[in-house]
Amino acid sequence: MNSRSRLLLLIASALLSAGCSTVPQHRRPAPPLVQAAADLRTARHRTLPTENRAALYLEAAALAQPQLDTAAPAARSIYNSAAAELTDLLQEADGGKLWNRPMVLSANGTKYTLRITPKTQPGIWSPNTFTDFKPAGSISCRHFRHHFRQEGVGGTLVGIRKAPSFLMLGRRPQFEPRTGITAPVTATLDFHGRDASLTLRDPALADTVRLQGKPEPLAADFTAPFAYYPQIPELWYGLLGLINVDKSMAFSGLYMLQPYDPNRIPVILVHGLISTPHMWKNVINELEADPLIRGRYQFWVFSYPTGNAPVYSALMLRQELARVQKNYPLTRGCILVGHSMGGLVSRMQVTTTGRALWNANFREKAARLNARLPATHPVKQSLIFKANPQVKKVVFICVPHRGSQLAMGSLGALGRRLISLPSTIVTTMHQSVFNILKTSTGQIILPNSISGLSPKNHTLIAMDKLPINAPYYSIIGDRGKGNTPNSTDGVVPYWSSHLEGARSERIVPGPHSAYNLPETISELKRILAEPLPEERPALTL
Repeated sequence: MNSRSRLLLLIASALLSAGCSTVPQHRRPAPPLVQAAADLRTARHRTLPTENRAALYLEAAALAQPQLDTAAPAARSIYNSAAAELTDLLQEADGGKLWNRPMVLSANGTKYTLRITPKTQPGIWSPNTFTDFKPAGSISCRHFRHHFRQEGVGGTLVGIRKAPSFLMLGRRPQFEPRTGITAPVTATLDFHGRDASLTLRDPALADTVRLQGKPEPLAADFTAPFAYYPQIPELWYGLLGLINVDKSMAFSGLYMLQPYDPNRIPVILVHGLISTPHMWKNVINELEADPLIRGRYQFWVFSYPTGNAPVYSALMLRQELARVQKNYPLTRGCILVGHSMGGLVSRMQVTTTGRALWNANFREKAARLNARLPATHPVKQSLIFKANPQVKKVVFICVPHRGSQLAMGSLGALGRRLISLPSTIVTTMHQSVFNILKTSTGQIILPNSISGLSPKNHTLIAMDKLPINAPYYSIIGDRGKGNTPNSTDGVVPYWSSHLEGARSERIVPGPHSAYNLPETISELKRILAEPLPEERPALTL
């Protein structure tokens, strides 16, 4: 080839190269998970319109779902985050106007139809159960001894329900805390072509889910719903409930911690002296960690000011249980668990007294006073009552059935002087009762929680002779010394905690606060696994 031919060939090659460079270059599509991650990041931009964000969350989940098995944990993380954040977005945005209605959403040129699954079976929450959602990961659980989570598929949320009566009128709704009631929720998205279903699942009742026909483990966070409730300085509030009873009466009552479920049996936890329902947080959390327990029971608490005499606090609990039975069909009854003085309050729910307590307190004046006071008078209702047949079991933890010597010492005397009883008790007291309560100096001494725990208290002595009309169990602390029957938990001696006829008695190596011990929680699990009197067979742990 001569020099002229070579030059023409070089020019032609250059022109071809230049021509090729002017051809448009098409971008290669990103891998599905890369695109899903990009969609998820963009969907989190709060400046975008709500429907655009919702569409991007949908697309992120749609791209991740086919790879849940092969590309986990990356696909699972994207899918779970998209499901949880989409649920939160739709319920919260624009005052909830987008919640629970069919929507057509477009992302990157793809149209999706989204529907929220109605409650069609157990294990699925109704879309209208909750008024708010919070991603479980946004709630700190550091105040709990254990954080119970279940790895799997689905966005873990805390469902929160605040009743309209509180939101609009500022009043505490019946049986619900001011902050609302909570429950674990796991959101899943299932795709059939471009049709998407958002389902709110109850992980307490199911631990697997089928997506596109495939079974997958269901993610869950069982601790976050309890961690949602505000932390309080418990000692301070406990002292307030002891000393300033009037102010604490406003917070008294039975509280549900989860939406009422007629298929689950309420376990009502009753705290003791100088305490509040918050003392039970680790106990409830660790009991709920057991799938058999959380599937069969739901936990309630009874809050009351502990300065009141136990008989009056027991009257409050009886009245609350009567209100519950008017509103909810407790077809399977309930179970009481009481710690310390809360055990005395619980015992008075399963005892029929006749006139035994009345006569023990008023002695030679009992008949005359009984004739003068109507049956509805608080003093009479506090001392004359019947066992509640709805209570199927009672568990006593470190309970001073026969009193405690601490109530008679200098600390007890100081406590009696500090306690200010509620005006409602004083104003409804009949003059005849005041005359009986006068000391030799003419001073009126009203019974309170400290005097009610004295071994010489007439009510305790009389109660000890009355039968308990339900199966009962004892858990007793011994401070780890192992010297039962000469033991004590530091506050209550064994001779006061022990009950003949208990279905079981468990001695645990701890102080008066032994309700929180792992051994106590293990024993509670065992007791709850036993069938109720009408049930067979027993649960298997």
